Amino acid sequence: MTYGETGVVTGTRDKDFNIIWFTEACLSNSLRLDNYINDAERAGDRELVDFFRRAQEASTKGAEEGKKLLAQRLGR
Repeated sequence: MTYGETGVVTGTRDKDFNIIWFTEACLSNSLRLDNYINDAERAGDRELVDFFRRAQEASTKGAEEGKKLLAQRLGR
């Protein structure tokens, strides 16, 4: 099943909206992971701290890439 462009509803083309959504999700995830890291640190679970830090780094990287892409594309 194929869906048409929903930008007529949001005022933002789907492909641009998707980048915006992805960037926000990465930023939000990075913040959430900070809480998980703190919980693991309080529990003394070093393995879990390291795991969540790696996940946070990946989310932060995704957010940075998304912001750059948005700046390039929306600046046109």
